[in-house]
Amino acid sequence: MYKFFTTNICMPSGYAKKFLRTMKITIFILFLAFMQASAVVFSQKITYRENDVSLKKVLNEINKQTGYNVFWSPKSIKNTHKLNVNFQNSTIEEALNICLKDFNLTYTIEGKSVIIKDRSGINTSAPVASIIADITVTGTVRDNKGTPLQGVTISVVDNPKQGTVTDRNGKFILDVNNGAVIRVSFVGFASQNFTVSPDNKLFNIVLLEDIKQAEEVVVTAYGRKERREAVVGSVTTVKPEDLKIPASNLTNALAGQIAGVIAYQPSGQPGQDNAQFFIRGVTTFGYNKSPLILIDNVELSANDLARLQVDDIASFSILKDASATALYGARGANGVILVSTKEGKIGKTKISFRYENSISQSAQTLQLADPITYMRLYNEATITRDPLSPLPFPENKIINTQATLAHAPGSNQYVYPAVDWLNLLFKKHTLTQRADMSVSGGNELAKFYVSGSYSIDHGILNQDIANNNNNNVNFRNYQLRSNVNINLSKTTELIVRLEGMFNEYNGPLTTDASFQTDLYNVAMHTSPVLFPAYFPADSANVNTKHILFGNVGGNNSIQYNNPYAALLRGHKNYSESRLSAQLELNQNLRFITDGLNFHGLFHTNRYSYFESQMGYSPFYYNVENYDKTSNQYTLQWLNPQPTGNNVATEYLTYNRDPSTDNLNTYIYFQGVLDYSKRLGDHNLSASLIGTQQQTVYSNAKNPVTKQQDLQYSLPYRNITVAGRATYSFKSRYFLEFNFGYNGTERFSADHRFGFFPTLGASWIVSEEKFWNDDLANIISRLKIRGSYGIVGNDDIGSQRFYYISNVNLNGGNPATFGTNNGYTRNGVTVNNYANPGITWETSRQANVGLEFTLLKNLNVVAEVYKYHRYNILQQRTIPATMGLESSVTANLGTANTKGIDLQMDYKQALGKNFWIQGRGNFTFATSTYGNYEQPQYNEAYRYESGQPIDRQYGYIAERLFVDDNEARNSPSQIFSTNGVAPKGGDIKYRDLNGDGKIDGADETFIGYPTIPEIVYGYGISSGYKGFDLSAFFQGQARVSFFIDPNRVSPFIQSPDPYIYGNTQLLKAFADDHWSEDNQNLYAQYPRLGVTGNQIENNRQNSTYWMRDGSFLRLKSVEFGYTLPSSFTKKISVNKCRIYFNGLNLYTWAPFKLWDPELGGNGFAYPIQKVFNIGITATL
Repeated sequence: MYKFFTTNICMPSGYAKKFLRTMKITIFILFLAFMQASAVVFSQKITYRENDVSLKKVLNEINKQTGYNVFWSPKSIKNTHKLNVNFQNSTIEEALNICLKDFNLTYTIEGKSVIIKDRSGINTSAPVASIIADITVTGTVRDNKGTPLQGVTISVVDNPKQGTVTDRNGKFILDVNNGAVIRVSFVGFASQNFTVSPDNKLFNIVLLEDIKQAEEVVVTAYGRKERREAVVGSVTTVKPEDLKIPASNLTNALAGQIAGVIAYQPSGQPGQDNAQFFIRGVTTFGYNKSPLILIDNVELSANDLARLQVDDIASFSILKDASATALYGARGANGVILVSTKEGKIGKTKISFRYENSISQSAQTLQLADPITYMRLYNEATITRDPLSPLPFPENKIINTQATLAHAPGSNQYVYPAVDWLNLLFKKHTLTQRADMSVSGGNELAKFYVSGSYSIDHGILNQDIANNNNNNVNFRNYQLRSNVNINLSKTTELIVRLEGMFNEYNGPLTTDASFQTDLYNVAMHTSPVLFPAYFPADSANVNTKHILFGNVGGNNSIQYNNPYAALLRGHKNYSESRLSAQLELNQNLRFITDGLNFHGLFHTNRYSYFESQMGYSPFYYNVENYDKTSNQYTLQWLNPQPTGNNVATEYLTYNRDPSTDNLNTYIYFQGVLDYSKRLGDHNLSASLIGTQQQTVYSNAKNPVTKQQDLQYSLPYRNITVAGRATYSFKSRYFLEFNFGYNGTERFSADHRFGFFPTLGASWIVSEEKFWNDDLANIISRLKIRGSYGIVGNDDIGSQRFYYISNVNLNGGNPATFGTNNGYTRNGVTVNNYANPGITWETSRQANVGLEFTLLKNLNVVAEVYKYHRYNILQQRTIPATMGLESSVTANLGTANTKGIDLQMDYKQALGKNFWIQGRGNFTFATSTYGNYEQPQYNEAYRYESGQPIDRQYGYIAERLFVDDNEARNSPSQIFSTNGVAPKGGDIKYRDLNGDGKIDGADETFIGYPTIPEIVYGYGISSGYKGFDLSAFFQGQARVSFFIDPNRVSPFIQSPDPYIYGNTQLLKAFADDHWSEDNQNLYAQYPRLGVTGNQIENNRQNSTYWMRDGSFLRLKSVEFGYTLPSSFTKKISVNKCRIYFNGLNLYTWAPFKLWDPELGGNGFAYPIQKVFNIGITATL
């Protein structure tokens, strides 16, 4: 039914049509460009006049003017005479015909290569061949997975002009002299040399990936590509293929994959499953802790990163220290994630396709006690607190409920219900589909890369067939991307990037106004035995059209939530889209001076968001009369004349809150001037960068007042001037200076601009003369680097302009006076006070790194770092007697961070057909409070200073009380005015200050932080011929969380104000709780109770409820098979691979109640275990 309002993709009218029209125009322009390019390739003109010139020189001139590679045999042109040539705009064919007409030579043109050969004809079935006829060498080149490699260079070591390249089947033919050494080389692979002889002229070559070469080029700030050896800052790169997991959310692949990234996933719900991630942990307790995310050099959100297709990624880099992030200035204080998308390459058009189909299920499900145990322990909880209370569940109900569970004759599941709410609401598994396709190619004039993708993620909510309703969570994502590179001239390149991202979400109505499905939470706070999900119609309701939902109540009131009604009563949806256009210009300025280049960028995007809901108010019933003899009952309608939200309706209502709509526009300008110069052994380079950005939000709400606000409607603007200067000597010693000079509108004129410099240096020790062969055989590469610098951050709070007051002259605090108080005048509300002294939050960072290659196969990168963050914005502690209406803030806080990053890669070939590789990384990051504004305490252990950031606060639980007598004679533990004194089996807290009572002065810092301080991952991959197998493990440590006693304590009301019901009983608590029969002082759950007041003592945050959040997870396993090329070429497919993989397959953890990655949010939508099958093909 939701199709009626999901067709609006949250755009202005006609916007999608305009976007599609733009795409069509782009494709048409591309078509014309390639038509023109094709004409250019086959009509190259040559103008050359010279007398008495050798044939060799003429051929070299043809190569110079046309760019064609000209191959010839020295033997064949040895006896040629001198020529007189006069070419005037001649084609390459005309020039060659004139040159060779007097000789016994001819030629062929294959692609961009010209082959000169004897007229007698030499076999040149391969793409390019030289003409030395002593020995004909043939062979095939494949990678270690058995895939033929096209375009591999086969050259003669002593004569690089003599060579060929492999065809699409990896085959080559080359004529060489006896004893010649041929070199087989390809980008990203280790080169190999072979000596040719009459007995050694047929080669089947397997090229192995060169780890060093594959990572030789690193993308750094502003998309600059640098040799890894020249990189001074802390930059970690990850191969896009390592981020491929069977999930639609890229952020879920980050944990354990990248050294320096702390990441975890707090929810598994489609569309709401973004991982939380931080670079080198949480380095501040200020407002913004998240890294800067740049996709193609433009700042975008975590949602944009989450939906980015891995197949579209060309490079993925993490910039971690001050030297690496300094050029981004205030935007990069928390680290930078830099992603570049793919561009087209010169060559034939290539079509790539991927399709995946997944089955997902909960990685771990909650284990609940059965309904009979629930009732018996509910009775126990009642009596143990008040022995004189009547039993809530008499034995008769328990016996009849047992009959319901046993499906005994005469039992009635509607009168004596036993509802498994989780099984009713959630299914065992669901299906998900993903597909993407890209088309790429190009020539000398233009290159293109166009891709499209879609994914449909279904939730695990049950579809109700009986009531003809499907309110399952569905999240759809569609993307289009086009990157076009056009060479306007030999020195000018124009790049046009267009991208569209569209998301649609549908799911059940929620009770907390969010899109996080709260049905787990509702189900976990609903009794399994009070009422059924719904009733079949009795005699009085035969003609009733609506569903007869069960509940308990009376007098037109509803007492509890019915989870089944919550599932079916309606649904919410949102649509969001982002359309972006980006224009880049690369201009070589060598006409001014060699080594000077300019890169300009203009980007604009528009983001839109729209949400709505449709639903009805359910009809609730309960059993009014029951005749056990006939097993018949009559129903009572519980809400015939209610008011408010319980008005029962038999029709759908549509509701939309315009205040939730968003239409945001972002504009970004960037200019980069680069200069590089080589003077002998000295290399110099410099960059000067200028940027300006602006964002306008249509929904301009003050985040504090939640009201539309003039200040927040104004454009958000920032400007940056940044620079870099580098020097290297003999490619061995490197020195680098960076600075960012940033301007922000948020601070007063005295602090509006900030200057943030950094300095870095590195030394490649293994290039020194003293690094002899014995050392090189053990450590073939050794590099030491270090950096120190300062970076800033202006995103320090929600206030718009800190130097301007925000005062509402007609905003509340009314005064009433006059005769009979008949006159009221609104007062003045101060939302915030002006503070011109507010300035940049600043981080001082030091980093030392060590890179080395051990035994030629093991690459290791180890780093240690230390940060000091200061000028963190905090509220001042000011007495209320000052009479201030709004809080006062100042740059008071400091924080300290230290940590270690470790990354290792290993690869080894074992024979021609078998290979193995391993990789691992380890991240340790701990941050502590320095200066922290707090009231004065008598107890030193209550101060934040020196404590880890995000460490939790509570009481130290010693154990459970032995008996009532011990509880009476211990320090007082009453926590509210109407609080109840503890009994035996309740939690005993430690009196830290020794004052004879337990209160807030006895709380202290306990456990580890809620965000893990250690994240690690390791994986192994191997392959044999076309088969490959890989596994990856991910873990975290030094992390703690509370299992909230207000939420997990059985039988009591939910702490959420929008949920009415009794909490379910976890099986672990049923099996191990304190009771008169089990006086275990360290039981998993203390003495039971049925009201929050009865167990108030036990609901305090304490070490009793703190759990270890560490775990090790088998994150993924993949098995794949690449079909033989001998088969795929028959169906015109270049490469095809079929694979099976799984995600979140098994977890080892000390915590067993739910998935430990959820932390304390165990009643949320569970993380998913996924089994997936996929196929990739390249045409």
